[in-house]
Amino acid sequence: MRKRSKSFSSSSDWKTRRGSQVRFVDSLGLELENVKFFKASEDPTVPLHVISRLLASSELAYGKNLELSLPYFQPFFPENMATQPDFVQRLSRQHVCLEQVQCSELGIVGTVQVLNLAFEKDVTVRYSFTDWNSSADCKACWVYTVHRNGAEPESDVFRFRLPVPPFNLKPGATLQFAICFQALGVEYWDNNDGHNYKLTCHTYKLTVPKECEDSMVHFT
Repeated sequence: MRKRSKSFSSSSDWKTRRGSQVRFVDSLGLELENVKFFKASEDPTVPLHVISRLLASSELAYGKNLELSLPYFQPFFPENMATQPDFVQRLSRQHVCLEQVQCSELGIVGTVQVLNLAFEKDVTVRYSFTDWNSSADCKACWVYTVHRNGAEPESDVFRFRLPVPPFNLKPGATLQFAICFQALGVEYWDNNDGHNYKLTCHTYKLTVPKECEDSMVHFT
């Protein structure tokens, strides 16, 4: 017995499917696709992180000593704020305080302490790479509770991670952030006494030993 062949979809169904669109964005909500048409006399601008990878591959190919220019963010404030003498006093006054930050090529990780005012707590980090022309929020997650002796207040520690897009890893780029703590319907902020927490991107040179160059091919 022969099976009946399945008919093709109607032209209207085909047009409907073709009309649908899919957009892809990164963790900051920015478009992954950026189309630009160049004039004959206009040279395209290649991002610095792409040029660095191309130069590294070229140096490996010609047998030169490989020197990498690696970016890092340097804070304008102490990386471990919890070691400051007035940390507990500031925490009692503001109800929320940045504890410490750690910077790497993968992003910026930090911890925040908030007073244990209620069981339900919400801690958000608002940050900007554009001097607050645009900004994004990052939720922090609870880690543990700090129990203190005497009259010093009990607090909870929250952890956050700020992503750093590759196109922002260039010398002079600035990251600013402030911390918002919500409990019992009230907002409390730690914005570094009105100055915000600021970090600036710098670079340092790293010469790769000859015995490691073969393995570096996988990263260029």
